[in-house]
Amino acid sequence: MSFNHREEHVDDGMLLIQANLDDMNPEWVSFIMDKLFDAGANDVYVVPIIMKKGRPGIMLNVLVEATRLSSIEDVIFSETTTLGIRYMHASCHRLGREFEQVDTKWGLLTVKVGYHQGKLVQYAPEFKECERVAKEYQVPLKLVYEEVRTQFMLQHKKASS
Repeated sequence: MSFNHREEHVDDGMLLIQANLDDMNPEWVSFIMDKLFDAGANDVYVVPIIMKKGRPGIMLNVLVEATRLSSIEDVIFSETTTLGIRYMHASCHRLGREFEQVDTKWGLLTVKVGYHQGKLVQYAPEFKECERVAKEYQVPLKLVYEEVRTQFMLQHKKASS
């Protein structure tokens, strides 16, 4: 999936696909999620549910552009135990996004930044980079996150001064 959300916009023509899974090994979920992302899903998430007769189950949710439906269906029907899929048309309001680098005591790390009507409203350190630093330097992951967020805010205060 290519990243093309620098400008705030609404994506019409999206589908939210759901499948209830009540007879599948839950250990398979992360594998299936990876395959769905590889097939073009914009987002994938699962919700624990209670199905008829009190059976525990999983609701698989996949957000995808309608043009990529076929590849998503192929993954769901080949990799899960579902016998059916629900489709809901969706529009997604996406914030304008950018990636910024911040200088930390462990080097440059990336922050994903979200803008609504040109105003900064969200920012989050990139997980995989923070995870790598935490492992490499043997420091708590939450410490890395705190440092990246602090340095990001300091960098933005300096830029607005």
